[in-house]
Amino acid sequence: MTDRPDLDELRRLRRARDRMDREYAQPLDVPALARGAFMSTAHFSRRFREAYSETPYAYLMTRRIERAQTLFRDTDATVTEVCLAVGCASLGSFSARFTELTGETPSAYRARAHDEARGVPACRALTIGRPRRGDRIAPHS
Repeated sequence: MTDRPDLDELRRLRRARDRMDREYAQPLDVPALARGAFMSTAHFSRRFREAYSETPYAYLMTRRIERAQTLFRDTDATVTEVCLAVGCASLGSFSARFTELTGETPSAYRARAHDEARGVPACRALTIGRPRRGDRIAPHS
């Protein structure tokens, strides 16, 4: 039988998740998020994964990639500018995660037309365009 999180713990996990949603562009890391939730890093990571089916780092990076997609669609910002704007310090890590989640490189995503998102309310566009690991076919090695 699994030791399930109690309601107070779930509230603290939700606050950490909400913080990632709000402050995705800030230099957040798992130890700082765990401290904010009054948990050890290992316990926080384990409970977060149980509650949300992905690690805190994966959740944060997905939010960052989501925001990057919006910036690529709505601005003329370069890949480097978008990388920094969404809180990533490493262009290589950003590009690798972007490609993993969306199935195309940031440059390719930026360069193509995004007609499917025109006229769609922003709240709906986020849901439709939300990157999810495994949704795309991985490029051949």
